[in-house]
Amino acid sequence: MTRIMDRNMTRAFLIAAALLAAAPALAQTPAAPAPAEAPASQFERDRQSILAQAGQWRVRFDMRENVSFRAGYEPLEEKLSAGDEIVRVVYDDGDRISLQHILVMGDDNGNVHIIKHWRQDWVFEPETVLTYAGPNRWTLTPVAADERRGAWAQTVWQTDDSPRYGGVGRWDYTHGVAEWSSAPTWRPLARRDAVRDPIYDRYLGANRHALTPAGWVHLQDNVKMGPSEGDDGDLAAIVQEDVINTYRAVDTYDPAPGDAYWAATKDYWSGVRAAWDAAILASGGLYLEEEANRGVVTGKPLMDWAVDVQEGRLTTEVAIAQARALIASATTDPAG
Repeated sequence: MTRIMDRNMTRAFLIAAALLAAAPALAQTPAAPAPAEAPASQFERDRQSILAQAGQWRVRFDMRENVSFRAGYEPLEEKLSAGDEIVRVVYDDGDRISLQHILVMGDDNGNVHIIKHWRQDWVFEPETVLTYAGPNRWTLTPVAADERRGAWAQTVWQTDDSPRYGGVGRWDYTHGVAEWSSAPTWRPLARRDAVRDPIYDRYLGANRHALTPAGWVHLQDNVKMGPSEGDDGDLAAIVQEDVINTYRAVDTYDPAPGDAYWAATKDYWSGVRAAWDAAILASGGLYLEEEANRGVVTGKPLMDWAVDVQEGRLTTEVAIAQARALIASATTDPAG
């Protein structure tokens, strides 16, 4: 695959240095051809750029560590994978848009496996954004008036709708590219790293979404961070990583199983989202224990109950009640 971005060592080092100095930042069908006439306003153009990420996609995941900043640390080999994924609009309230990703994976025996994947929520000119604050903790961070003017917050949620990271940025259309870029944001480890018990424990990186003629691309420029060597306790850059996730519109697989899952479980997941929102608002953030294999400790039960709802073993109402109780228990801060 042709690399979308080239970064040399000097650029990566400057990025790492700048990130170290910064405070934690604020966190359907194949795409139709672009309209012949430009949208009436920047706001509407932004909205259409966000909604253009909904559709039926073939996704290529490309993750590679490039530059080591720790003596003795060797960057990992490139990790490549691919999958079929639908992205559906959960809601579109004008200045608030939510997009749900659902993997539709077939095996060699003709079986189809459905996995509710990540969710991205967009808010225009947000007053706050939920940001990662270090292991097991997230916080609602105020967004200054000049920073939010004309900007969109994007919050990314894990498979069980628990939080992952949030950031603020603006859509830009120069050079013929519709592109949103965030300020650097703190992020928890992805499962691909967490299961390896690495020497780093979080990322600090910039996030970009850009439309392409074939669909869209999600770009991440991450610096993996860990405790510094010595007794000062500060965080230090370990290695820089590029992530390039490319979404290409296709009609080569049947999205119906993914849509059937979503139709059967969307009311359950609406109740789960409401429970997370209530917990976040109650304390101005969230305590939630992270777990390498599942992201967080709530991952497996919340996902399992959705399957139980789809297959008729649980009613939506009972499943939501169980989810509320689990979230209330899991978000009780042991520190008080």
